[in-house]
Amino acid sequence: MIDAHTHIVRGETRHFICEPFSSEKGIDDVAFYGVHPWDYAKWDGGVGLRAFLAADPSAGVGEIGLDRMKEKNIPQGMRDVFSSQLEIAAEFKRPVVLHGAKCWGEVVKACMPYKGKIPSFLFHGFSRSGGLINDIKSLNGFISVGPAVLNDHAVNYRQLVKLIPEEILLLESDATAENAAMQPSIDAIAHKVAELRGIDFELLAVKLEENAMRFLSTNA
Repeated sequence: MIDAHTHIVRGETRHFICEPFSSEKGIDDVAFYGVHPWDYAKWDGGVGLRAFLAADPSAGVGEIGLDRMKEKNIPQGMRDVFSSQLEIAAEFKRPVVLHGAKCWGEVVKACMPYKGKIPSFLFHGFSRSGGLINDIKSLNGFISVGPAVLNDHAVNYRQLVKLIPEEILLLESDATAENAAMQPSIDAIAHKVAELRGIDFELLAVKLEENAMRFLSTNA
């Protein structure tokens, strides 16, 4: 089972890792390099990102995006860094992992000019209503479902999980070194998703594998 967004290597068969510097990358894992929106002040103008992408032809760009968790208004510097990283992803034709806490609409809008230029987008931690799903699909976008689906009180999130088209669905743990002991396995998340969507677990696993391979494709 593939963990489509994690910061560390755990027990899953394959990982898409957004902190490859601090995690041992398995032979089948895929690294994503980029500056998180919280760290936009550390942006070096793209020198490091370009170097990593040039050195690793299988790597993607991420986790990048916008965020309103810490500040009500998105700083212009954060917007500029996000835009610059989208430009580099388009230059190298690499898939992108996106962050958009409390501002998914703005993230989708920022990605629209890159339709067909960036091969694919993964909307990590997406928790907005289904109103943006058609726009996400038009971008060759994918949506990853995380541990929140196991929360019996997350009624709205579980409804969203039912709405995500099968062909753009992925699963994520969002595990970090700090929370790894508390994060459920991808297998547990997959069983709940299969239950909510009323489909066979094994069929879901096959579809998730197909989706992950399409997400990694560089044929924009």
